Amino acid sequence: MERVLRQVRALHRMEPANADHLAALRVALSVAVPSLLLLAAGRADLTIYAVFGALTGMYGRSEPHQLRLLHQSQAALVLLGGVAVGVLLSVNHLHSWWLVAVEAVLAGAGSVYSDRVGLRPNGPFFGILALGACASVPMAVPWHVALLIAAGSAAFSMAVGFSGWLRRRSWHRGAMRSIPALQAAGRRDVLIHAARYVLAVGAAGAAGVLSGSGHPHWAMAAAAVPLAGADLPSSVRRGIHRIVGTFLGLVVTAVVLLPGPWTLTGAFPGQQTVLLALLVILFQFTTELFMTRHYGLAMVSFTPVILLMTQLAAPADPGVLILERAVETLVGALTGIAVVVAVRKSGSRSPAALLGLAPLLRPARRSRH
Repeated sequence: MERVLRQVRALHRMEPANADHLAALRVALSVAVPSLLLLAAGRADLTIYAVFGALTGMYGRSEPHQLRLLHQSQAALVLLGGVAVGVLLSVNHLHSWWLVAVEAVLAGAGSVYSDRVGLRPNGPFFGILALGACASVPMAVPWHVALLIAAGSAAFSMAVGFSGWLRRRSWHRGAMRSIPALQAAGRRDVLIHAARYVLAVGAAGAAGVLSGSGHPHWAMAAAAVPLAGADLPSSVRRGIHRIVGTFLGLVVTAVVLLPGPWTLTGAFPGQQTVLLALLVILFQFTTELFMTRHYGLAMVSFTPVILLMTQLAAPADPGVLILERAVETLVGALTGIAVVVAVRKSGSRSPAALLGLAPLLRPARRSRH
């Protein structure tokens, strides 16, 4: 019972601070500059491509500069690949089951790649999120313009991440040899992990399509979240954080978007686009501020980022967006947790043992013999 209570308490635990404000400032700056340039050009609807490119800055946050540059360049491949495939699907009007099939396969491929190069944050989550989001909005510019915006934003993000070297000019010898990749893990474990991504993302996407939702990619992204956990308890915690954090974030989104006396955009008639773009920058800062300390709190901010970007790119009924986000997140996160429980890596213990329930179950098992 003590182990169970320890897992419950871990849901609320805030990890120690580690210069999080500096990482948050780097990411916010990476998002702000290209977003404000687009806003000044009157193309705030293209912010979605700039933001996904700028998310490159979330990688390698505590690493030496040359190692951060390497990992951010590798992360840029994941993000830009997701944007490129999403744009391709959007241009060719390939949605529904096409999106599910393509995203599930690329989730597995992205898992193998991120495991092998040791990306942190680990897993293909942001790549498949970019893929689904870009596929779900209509193209307002030629496809190559969208890719150039994302690529330019990613390059600027990498420059921001490396800029600290100009001040310190310190080069850590051997840093490139200390890449924390899963190189020690066997090929079988890597493939099993990739298979879990394919299964979870595909199942969640299928559920989203069958439900008639216009955003099944939200379920697919949520299903990938628990798979990034190091073990079963952390995977379950991430899934719960995703659900609770998203629901709280939807309350924040409602304050911004839903009509009523409380609506922030209603207080600035004629300037809604400007306000939404500025809020995307602000919420991305607070997302990164809590990303490594408490995933649930980070989701309270990241949920408005995604919905506000979507609203800028393709305005829709805010109430429908909020409802679909809630349903798809719940379905996706629960699917991801179920896959983590059902498909475990080699050498893993049983779900009961990993959750700390084994001591409670042993007496019952003995009594049957």
